[in-house]
Amino acid sequence: MATLTIDNLHAEVAEENGEQILHGVDLDVSSGEIHALMGPNGSGKSTLAKVIAGHPAYRVTDGSVTLHLDGDEYDEEIPDDMREWDLLDLEPNERAALGIFLGFQYPAEIEGVTMVNFLRTALNAKLEEQEELFEDEEEEEAEEESTNEDAAGYETSPMEGPADEGEVGVAEFQQILQEKMERLDMDEKFASRYLNAGFSGGEKKQNEVLQAAILEPEIAVLDEIDSGLDIDRLQDVSNGINALRDEEGAGILQITHYQRILDYVEPDHVHVMLDGKVAKSGGAELAEQLEDEGYDWVREEVYETA
Repeated sequence: MATLTIDNLHAEVAEENGEQILHGVDLDVSSGEIHALMGPNGSGKSTLAKVIAGHPAYRVTDGSVTLHLDGDEYDEEIPDDMREWDLLDLEPNERAALGIFLGFQYPAEIEGVTMVNFLRTALNAKLEEQEELFEDEEEEEAEEESTNEDAAGYETSPMEGPADEGEVGVAEFQQILQEKMERLDMDEKFASRYLNAGFSGGEKKQNEVLQAAILEPEIAVLDEIDSGLDIDRLQDVSNGINALRDEEGAGILQITHYQRILDYVEPDHVHVMLDGKVAKSGGAELAEQLEDEGYDWVREEVYETA
């Protein structure tokens, strides 16, 4: 189990005289929970998602983003002194290796790269980065000595080809991918297509959920993954999100404008973001009230209290 703790987070656009977007965000998301983050356009929801992931377009000016690990998240037990990580000190790839996943609102199309190759490469990159993060000094020294001893010979086994590179080989990954796609009710033909190329909007969003299922994150931040979906694809994507929580144990931060996805992905907590901070939190009933009454009443309530 893991917990993402965001404390008094302030962030601005990373350019000279960049606009301040986040003004003190406080939020906790734990494994096995679904949090819905709602709010009007320009309130800072997508900025928060990108800051968590380490997007270089934003600069943190105050506060912290911490990932707490209980110690049983990975195959090997995590040492006590490696169970708390300041994500702001880490690169995006290191955050991903620890279990942070960002599902994009507008996934990129990449011609020439098949989904199966992309996903296996991503999984192996995560596992390799994860191993490096948790490697202690004695292991690093032993690895350096081994590398030096092998320098005069083959860098890898002469029997090893590109298809076998990485911890997860092709045959093993095909089985993993098949299981995940069946769980998400996805057509296996998707795997041989180029990444998002020619995909419908709904197919792209379903592919984002598949990527999360393959990478098995501790915390998945899904940025408006419901936008542009028809009712059938919305149900497919929602089933995938529920599977991430129920079967993979992931914590979900679901950023959305609309209550409709929450009919299929029932949140444990709903948060309203206004003016760069979380202004109000509640249960699933809060989302229904927002759908009926909008955000003005929240703004009035917050400023009357202030």
